[in-house]
Amino acid sequence: MSCIGVLGGMGPSATVDFMNKVIQLTPASRDQDHLPMIVLNSPQIPDRSSAILGNGPDPLPILLAGIDLLNKMDVGVVAIPCNSSHHWYSQMAERSHAPIIHIADACVLAVPTTPDTRVAIFATRGAIKSGFYQQALRQRGIDFLIPDSDTGQDEIDACIRAVKAGQIQEGSRLLDMAMVMIAKAGANAIIMGCTEIPIASRGIVPSWLTLIDSALELARATVAFALEKRWNQSP
Repeated sequence: MSCIGVLGGMGPSATVDFMNKVIQLTPASRDQDHLPMIVLNSPQIPDRSSAILGNGPDPLPILLAGIDLLNKMDVGVVAIPCNSSHHWYSQMAERSHAPIIHIADACVLAVPTTPDTRVAIFATRGAIKSGFYQQALRQRGIDFLIPDSDTGQDEIDACIRAVKAGQIQEGSRLLDMAMVMIAKAGANAIIMGCTEIPIASRGIVPSWLTLIDSALELARATVAFALEKRWNQSP
């Protein structure tokens, strides 16, 4: 039997949130029905967004060291519940013995493809600069909007920082502000493209927006992969 490998710690709360979503999505009535996971919680990985923007140390060596450890554990698939880290997806995928599920590919599949859909990408500035969400959306022909300082990016940045600091209520307040601003700019859907943002979104139900949770979509793709391999069944 193989198992799910999780390269986490970016941040720790987002990793726990992802794990919980995997558990909730798994059809199980007893312990033995759940999917095995090996989780590397590595919060000392340098900030991914800062590195992409040229303002911090390169996290790739530690990301690859994490992949090496999961290789040693002989995991069967890798999930990385951090959007910005997917800037280095090709290098990690080349190093990994197991397939790595791309969080943006999984997330964009959940975006409505109706002609009137205009989705905003709520993410770190590094993930936006990297462009992998824009590429995935263009491939599906989906119109998108990138926030700026006038349409919520400053509030998104502050929201992410607040959640990482454990200030969930403040993160929710900032996220709500950003949602109102981006809706006025013409968005009717939001990709929550940083795994801290879904944590802040709890309790916020904007009727005028469709919210797509990147952590949830990554968990769905991971569970589907693992169930197809029947990893929840005893040998």
